[in-house]
Amino acid sequence: MDLQTDLINLLSIPLDRPNASLINAQVELTIKNYESSGLSALTTFFNDQITPQQWQKVLSCSEFARKFLLKTPQRLTQISAYDLTQNWGVVEYQTALTDALAATTSLVAMEQGLRQWRNAMMVRSIWRDLNRLAPTLAITAELTAMADVAIAFVLNYHYQQLADLRGVPSNSLGQPQPMLVIGMGKLGAHELNLSSDIDLIFAYPEAGETLGKSSAMSNQEFFTQLGQRLIKSLDAVTAEGFVFRVDMRLRPYGQDGALVSSFDGLEHYYLTQGRDWERYAMVKARVVAQSDASPQHAKELMQLLRSFTYRKYVDFSAIEALRDLKARIRQEVKRRRLQDNVKLGEGGIREVEFIVQALQLIRGGRDSQLQTQSLFVAINELVKLKVFPQALVNKLFDSYCFLRNAEHAIQAWQDQQTQELPTEPNAQWALAHAMDFEDWASFKAALAAHMTFVSQQFSDVIHDQAARPKDEAATTQAAWRELWLERDVATLEQLLADQGMNEAVEIVKVLERFHQSPQLHAADKTGGERLQRFMPLLLGQLAGRNNIAQTLQRLQPFVLAVARRSAYLLLLIENAAALEQLIILSEASPWIPERLAQHPALLDELLSPASLYEIPNADELMAELQQTMLRITDDDLEQQLEALRYFQQAHSLKVAACEVTGKLPLMKVSDYLTELAEVLLNYCLKLAWRIMVAKHGLPGGQTDDQPHLIVVGYGKLGGLELGHNSDLDLVFIYSADNALETQAGAGQKAIDNQTFYTRLGQKLIHLMATRTPSGILYEIDMRLRPNGNSGMLVATLSAFEKYQRESAWTWEHQALVRARVVAGWSRLADEFRAVREAVLCQPRELSVLAKDVADMRQKMRSQLGSNQSQQEAGDFDLKQDAGGIVDIEFMVQYAVLAHAHSYPALTRYSDNIRILDCLDISGLLSAQEAAELTEAYKVFRATMHRLALQQQSARVAGYPLAAERKRVVALWQKLLP
Repeated sequence: MDLQTDLINLLSIPLDRPNASLINAQVELTIKNYESSGLSALTTFFNDQITPQQWQKVLSCSEFARKFLLKTPQRLTQISAYDLTQNWGVVEYQTALTDALAATTSLVAMEQGLRQWRNAMMVRSIWRDLNRLAPTLAITAELTAMADVAIAFVLNYHYQQLADLRGVPSNSLGQPQPMLVIGMGKLGAHELNLSSDIDLIFAYPEAGETLGKSSAMSNQEFFTQLGQRLIKSLDAVTAEGFVFRVDMRLRPYGQDGALVSSFDGLEHYYLTQGRDWERYAMVKARVVAQSDASPQHAKELMQLLRSFTYRKYVDFSAIEALRDLKARIRQEVKRRRLQDNVKLGEGGIREVEFIVQALQLIRGGRDSQLQTQSLFVAINELVKLKVFPQALVNKLFDSYCFLRNAEHAIQAWQDQQTQELPTEPNAQWALAHAMDFEDWASFKAALAAHMTFVSQQFSDVIHDQAARPKDEAATTQAAWRELWLERDVATLEQLLADQGMNEAVEIVKVLERFHQSPQLHAADKTGGERLQRFMPLLLGQLAGRNNIAQTLQRLQPFVLAVARRSAYLLLLIENAAALEQLIILSEASPWIPERLAQHPALLDELLSPASLYEIPNADELMAELQQTMLRITDDDLEQQLEALRYFQQAHSLKVAACEVTGKLPLMKVSDYLTELAEVLLNYCLKLAWRIMVAKHGLPGGQTDDQPHLIVVGYGKLGGLELGHNSDLDLVFIYSADNALETQAGAGQKAIDNQTFYTRLGQKLIHLMATRTPSGILYEIDMRLRPNGNSGMLVATLSAFEKYQRESAWTWEHQALVRARVVAGWSRLADEFRAVREAVLCQPRELSVLAKDVADMRQKMRSQLGSNQSQQEAGDFDLKQDAGGIVDIEFMVQYAVLAHAHSYPALTRYSDNIRILDCLDISGLLSAQEAAELTEAYKVFRATMHRLALQQQSARVAGYPLAAERKRVVALWQKLLP
């Protein structure tokens, strides 16, 4: 069999396929045309990477590629020279373009060569895509890189041509001004499809005029002409086709706006005219090319666009706009009958993009990791933020890839920008074959399943309010609205009674205070309207619950606080689950609505009850914090401080929610709050270290890049007993040669090591305790350091040990019992633990020790405990009165100081509960005594926590907890008579 016949048989397509005859005829004709060259083009075309089966797939599924490949032997040779298994980026496309245009000497030749290059590159992508030689995202990234290269080449070509003719555009200082091209949509997101148009916006930094030529023109005019030339070179259709269809309608004012805008012009437009759909579009904006190599202008422009796109913290105000946009999308589908459109139809590609971009728009201001153009990156960040479960995202992404592959196969057929399913049999067969289905019906069934799933997720992303039948919901809402608006007391009481509210008189008083509040009257029109929608919903949710008046009273400061920032009211209007959680938590504690009034951004935590009551461990906390801070640039200290404070407030809210609803016992609450403080301390220490080293270099004599400093926690932090609003008692200890200076490099200032570590401590306190718009992390108390407020802020370990052995008072050794390292250098931490143990294990004169401890305790009782009249009335200060918490703590501390020289194990722990266990094991307390003290301690602390969350004093009335107090007093008399 000769070579020609062999190839025809090899490439033959069964005749039952609609386009088989046409393809075979073309292949036969091409092979006959190649006979004069001995079929060399075809015989060298097939190799290990390019198989006849791949050739057959491309020829049968893409008329565009078939016409290109079968036209001349040179085109076959050109494609065979590419490694079709390799992923290409900007460098590879630039090389191919440079080779394609090497011989061009004119604009006409350049534009012709550019189109020929584009067609060859497009066929390469079609080949790789139809034969699944790369995943979907790799193909879209390649197509984007190809577009980036084409745009950059044409921009710089015409910039140089125009600058040579009219001069260099410059600002008032004579500095050259570039033009920047912003890529929108799929181009901006690195997700371009096979036959996509490109959405562009042109911008330049500053106004001015061209310099260097006599025929000067304004920068605006120069860049307008440059933009026009760029569009023509890319968009014009010639005998060779086009490069990319260019769409400029997303620029300010659309088709009526200037073709090019200055940065100031863009900022003014988006500040005064920018619409919600433009914010949605800007999620994917990216500078894809510029006529100079400086990154500063692109960085400035992207910062400008991000400030318009993303609101600070969680942007609940976007919800209404997105619901309207979603409704218009669905209306457009029905009006244009787009059901058979894989992009615009119900359940199509656009709805997947909407799901992700909507959540980026809402949450991206606070969760800056969502400020990405990439759908794939954003959707995975949403998983990390627990907005979506991983299983749902996997399924959604599978549907997205299926739809994108179908879109590519539709466009590969004739290189047309369409997403409509074909109606012609040959095209239908080609699409099904490209998607690896046996027939059209099988493909349609699979497509329908994917689009149905996407449609459901699209409907869920911004919930429509239809929980109850519309007529019932409207009737109920109207009743509560009438109640809210009623001002006559008697009528209002009757309406409340009609709704089954038993506390009508008390509720009326609260509602009167609402109506009379200045904040309500100061709300703007939008806030007032939202308040009128919210209050009936709130009253309806409260109906049938206990203590309605009390809960409403607790919620009043919160509602009035957010009346002028009504996006938060909108969140609660839109999310019934969040409103329910707010009510549940407010019923349990006034502390929570008060905290939300101070920091309403925390409402975001109520959106997912599952995650609200999910408590991470210390490692998970640190991982979450690092992930949160990863997306904030190192030089943006203000944003880092804000993020740290939100992190602390959000997790404090979580633990409070768990505590008041009984989902977390007291000991776990304290453990969690302590772990949270330690995680933040460790992070802030590292941040302070980076700042100090960047300014002064490493401390002298140090080779490793970590602070040779430890943070010692005292008091509740040291004893793992932090409560809500606890401050942190800290001591800083460092290890360095004070005779040396820091190893300052270029631009750094050398200082002595002691000054360096002192400033490091100051910087750490600043990061933790500086008040920002979001408040502080923690109050820091440094009075327990050697010599108290008059002592050095940081001390060496030797100086600390010397002070503890020679100068410390008994109460300072008592404090050392509860001290432990909570952050810093592990080697120094080990050395500190050894010093602590040695100091605590010193033999002491028991009578002197007992007198010192008892005297200090009596002094505290007289200054801080209940006075005589309060005691006579039966009041009991849980912390300071006899038989209270401090008595137990002092007994424990006394026992450690008295007996640690004989029982060193007593120094192992810093928390009272485990020390009491050690006293039991050592025989210094009986099992019953240890158990009684432990139980009393837990009861007292649990009561204090509960009172704190109820915003009540730790002094309780009416002879409460008498049995526990009696046992504590008896043991005090035994240990410290």
